[in-house]
Amino acid sequence: MSLLIRNGIVINTEPDVRVHRGTDVLITGGAIAAVGPDLPADGAEVIDATGQIVLPGFVDTHRHVWQSVLRSVSADATLGDYLAIVLGRLAPAFRPEDVYAANLWGAIEALNAGITTVYDWSHIQLTPAHTDAAVEGLRDSGARVVFAYAHPGTDDASRDQAEARRVFARHFPSGDSGLVTPAFAAWGPVYGSVEAAVADWRLARELGLRISLHATGEEPVERLHAVGLLGPDVMFVHANGFTDRSMKMVADSGGSASVAPAVESQMGHGSPETGRLRGFGIPTGLGVDTVAAVPGDMFGVMRAALAAARLRHFEDGVGTRPTAADILRMATIEGAAALGMDDRIGSLCPGKRADLVMLDTDLPNLAPAHDPIGAVVTAADVSDVDTVIVGGEVVKRGGRLVRADLPRALDLARRSGERLLPAAV
Repeated sequence: MSLLIRNGIVINTEPDVRVHRGTDVLITGGAIAAVGPDLPADGAEVIDATGQIVLPGFVDTHRHVWQSVLRSVSADATLGDYLAIVLGRLAPAFRPEDVYAANLWGAIEALNAGITTVYDWSHIQLTPAHTDAAVEGLRDSGARVVFAYAHPGTDDASRDQAEARRVFARHFPSGDSGLVTPAFAAWGPVYGSVEAAVADWRLARELGLRISLHATGEEPVERLHAVGLLGPDVMFVHANGFTDRSMKMVADSGGSASVAPAVESQMGHGSPETGRLRGFGIPTGLGVDTVAAVPGDMFGVMRAALAAARLRHFEDGVGTRPTAADILRMATIEGAAALGMDDRIGSLCPGKRADLVMLDTDLPNLAPAHDPIGAVVTAADVSDVDTVIVGGEVVKRGGRLVRADLPRALDLARRSGERLLPAAV
């Protein structure tokens, strides 16, 4: 079926961020077929977008989706507290059914907020059944998700390459499985030895998987560089405290980055490196990271990124001074580039998958929308998300998710959360 989004305030992000008023978007076969004024309907279902901002779906480049049922349990936590509470005490209490419930609910939460693509850095592989449940929860959500598999533990002995091969062979036999696609979430060399990191990189590259790792401080990039592991398939998460030399190494290798400015500021990782990363020409996306500490929408993340980067630039002269348009690019096309998916998502160019969001500008916090780009970044919130489309399928319409099993998903998430939370004490 074809859809025609009629007469919207369209924001496209490629080749740069521009506003096109009174513009239509035609969707055919799950892809964007045309963008322009007064497009012929030719039998398509018409969605009236008058007074609505139409833009690409947001791309969350780093989230631990399984933590959705742990919402706000570490709101006051430092990074050390979070590691002790969430990973140390709560994670071991998860059953496979809890992982399913959490991944289903976490991905639905993202869709509700207009996030159509989520990079799930999954480190809840307690057993093969946990991993299978994680993938199934994501598949049942209807979101576009990159499932990044992490070994069960951070030490060398916990690296189980046979299990990793089983997961990818079972769930992604052709390397791509509809809306859910695979990647590799690497622990090392930040956690574990360089030798283990080399083995992980070799496995990921043998399977054709992009690699993501948490990395802060002066050493991780240099250690990877020393053993020849840098490359355009590597995404660094956080990057707080990277030296200029490290930044240049990443840039020269074609690597990318994901910044989680809300979590990094709140938990004490260090100043978000948004401006410095982009100043070195490194494709940089934005991530929620964990709803155990921060909101699960991209609006709050964009505001945190804009405020942190501009404050650092003004006070210390560090990095570039981003505009609202820069931040919106990071939340869409630049985030897609960081994931190696900018040929498919991140903009409203014909030929790309039809992942988009519509925001209602008749609501108090958005009206009047003099500057739609500035309004999206500085004023919008989840309540403004009227319609969300993924691959041409409407998943939210008129401000409500259109899935029959929403009560079931909510019930599963609540039951898991109530059972798990005593383990936090």
